Amino acid sequence: MCRLLYINSKSEFDISEYLKKFAEISKNSKEFQGHGWGFAYIENGEWKYYKNINPIWEDDISKFGKTKRLIAHARSAFKDKDIVVENNMPFYDDNYVFVFNGELSGVKIKEEGRIGAEKIFNFIKRFDNNDIETALIKGVSVIKKRSSYIRAMNIIIADKEKAFVASNFSEDPDYFTMYCKKSDDQIIVCSENFPGEIESDGWTKIKNNSIGVY
Repeated sequence: MCRLLYINSKSEFDISEYLKKFAEISKNSKEFQGHGWGFAYIENGEWKYYKNINPIWEDDISKFGKTKRLIAHARSAFKDKDIVVENNMPFYDDNYVFVFNGELSGVKIKEEGRIGAEKIFNFIKRFDNNDIETALIKGVSVIKKRSSYIRAMNIIIADKEKAFVASNFSEDPDYFTMYCKKSDDQIIVCSENFPGEIESDGWTKIKNNSIGVY
């Protein structure tokens, strides 16, 4: 099980400031999140990517500059298998950046991908006709029908303007519920409230079995 973060801001912010909070969340998670991490951020209008096989809390996250948008992922590999940096998220193509947290059983879809999360990303894109929101709705719906059990399937797909967030889980809401914090300047989506912050600080729960645009 993994941890996810997305930030979309009107003004630039220090990347390290938010990655430090994300690293603390990952380090203190009840599930081990140390099977590597990665993130993507906008620089000069283009996505830049970074992945490391080490835990995020052991990496030097002070080396990154500023951005208006980022999407990050800390990995907890299923059954502690396939731990190589190539399997770290985000996965991406020319249009979208994808991160995933969850566990599915008995999934009956045929798709290319090194691990289940990449297969889900590629499967969702099958339905994309210049409308990734509709593709996500259709893809998630089909995956649900073709899976024997979905413990959780939380997805963030981002482009250069917005993110599309799918929240789905069947157990452990304390762990799988995602949260959102909005202000006039910024939108944050994260697997948990930031350390030391509570709902009265502006965090709201993202509804289970929902798909939203952020």
